[in-house]
Amino acid sequence: MNVISNNNIKCTIAMAALQNVVDPEIGLNVVDLGLIYQLDFDEAAMKIYCAMTLTTRFCPMGESISDAVKEVLKSVFPEYETAIELTFDPPWSNEMISEEGRIFLNEK
Repeated sequence: MNVISNNNIKCTIAMAALQNVVDPEIGLNVVDLGLIYQLDFDEAAMKIYCAMTLTTRFCPMGESISDAVKEVLKSVFPEYETAIELTFDPPWSNEMISEEGRIFLNEK
């Protein structure tokens, strides 16, 4: 899944760091799961806007995962404030899993 961003360089850096955020129930990172929909960088306000989803609305680890995403973004871009928006539009489906993620899950 392609992530929407207004800054491709910073988005690439952020996505590399976000590969360290793992859904503990599935064992796969949020990038390969396709949970990150959008990353925008507001240079004037020094703010990062992240739109993401969870595998289900009632994901028991949802707060933990979104908090981890926020912490990773803060660690990579400490001068920015970070805002996380959870969205379920479009709803997550297993079709959003990357090829690398599919290989990982089939090896488990």
